[in-house]
Amino acid sequence: MQDADNLSYRQRHKPASDFDSREDYLNHELNIIDPKRWSINLPFRDFGIEVEDWVPALAATIGKIVMVAAMAGAFAAQFGLDAAFVAENVRFEMLIAGVLFVVLFSAILNPRANLAGTHGPMIPLIPLIAAAGGHPLALGVLVGVFGLILSISKGGSKLVTLTGEGVRGGLLIFLGATGTIGQIRKFGNWGDSIEMAAIPFAVILVTIGIYAYLARIKMRWVAIPLCSAIAGLAAYALGAPFEFVTEPGLPNMSPFYWWGETTGWKLGWPGLSEYIAVVPFAILAVAMWSPDFLGHRVFQELNYPRKAKNVLMDVDDTMTVVSIRQVVGSVLGGANLASSWGTYMIPAAIAKRPIPGGAILTGLLCVVCSVLGFPMDLAMWEPVLRVALLVGVFLPLLEAGMQMVNDDKSSQSAGICIFSSALVNPVFGWATTMLLDNLGFIGDKERSDALSFMDRLVIPLITFIICVGSLALVGQLPGIPALL
Repeated sequence: MQDADNLSYRQRHKPASDFDSREDYLNHELNIIDPKRWSINLPFRDFGIEVEDWVPALAATIGKIVMVAAMAGAFAAQFGLDAAFVAENVRFEMLIAGVLFVVLFSAILNPRANLAGTHGPMIPLIPLIAAAGGHPLALGVLVGVFGLILSISKGGSKLVTLTGEGVRGGLLIFLGATGTIGQIRKFGNWGDSIEMAAIPFAVILVTIGIYAYLARIKMRWVAIPLCSAIAGLAAYALGAPFEFVTEPGLPNMSPFYWWGETTGWKLGWPGLSEYIAVVPFAILAVAMWSPDFLGHRVFQELNYPRKAKNVLMDVDDTMTVVSIRQVVGSVLGGANLASSWGTYMIPAAIAKRPIPGGAILTGLLCVVCSVLGFPMDLAMWEPVLRVALLVGVFLPLLEAGMQMVNDDKSSQSAGICIFSSALVNPVFGWATTMLLDNLGFIGDKERSDALSFMDRLVIPLITFIICVGSLALVGQLPGIPALL
């Protein structure tokens, strides 16, 4: 008789009707999936696709459109490019993400790697990059190279292991709270701009009621499509302006067009000096990855069964995929700076789904939106956009952080993390608190005593120096001029 541990997913799979509840079925699926790393994984042979997979796929697609548009728009503003460039580049990035990476890497070749999304914290730094003489292609290539070095050395997973519960909780609380406040403020500013300030208030009030009810009946996994749809319908019914303007089509796919001197970016190919100019920004971008990846993996750990270790995202593999996606995407002409895809992973974890099934649907939706064009108008409409980010990313981040702060020791570390993050940014807060926590100055002293000298001091100190040094070089420490 064959050992149960050696049975394939197809052999261990049972229909949902065999279980007392949908949650029991989803937990069983998570426990029996054993994806192969850097090999061929096929749907229904190695993993399933369920209706719940549509939720992270929808959330990821909305998030992708919004974040790439923001990043391409920030670059366009610095280099004097028009709105047509932004629209075409967003379309191009949706195809790159959907066809080359989401399906190929995170669904087929390595379902332990999270999807490669967009590095949102880098958007405010784009003006500094341009002012320093940086080139988008040079930046993208170096981010990919530095990321590969970190992933090959297993540095990413090591940093995640050395980040204590309190530091994790504080980081998630800070990101969730500041993100929630920021989204509500932006939504309110939009209402003021159209002279309909009551619409954001009414939409958010309705969203709070729906989200609270979904949490009560344990169906938060449907919050993104349901709350976004109701937000859009409510805003439109109250008179908010909306129209479809983007027509169907395909972007130019030649890198020689995008990196021409009179076409695409109109910058030509970068030289040595332009590579040198972006080195500190590339180091900072990769330094920001670990806390970002950490936050996404935590959601899986909180929502998956304890035995479902095989479906947790592998931090180093995710860094590898993100790095490769960064280099390829930049060479082809895309404006995206990549990171772990939070608007996919967070709702996927809440819906109790592994990475690959939703990845296939995400790739499909990205391609459809890119070709049709007009779905991007709906995803970027303020009521839909803000509510999707609130219920799909920032509120879950806040809740997860609170769950992790459950005693005096973890609350101490969390408080210092929030304090230091507010002083500069989450990268500074994470690096500072991880160093103090591992040294035993705050948090769990017994955990610190159990660590080796390398884990207690050397690695956290090097991480702190790299993070703070990179922030200082590009002028991100308050009151200290850029050292460049």
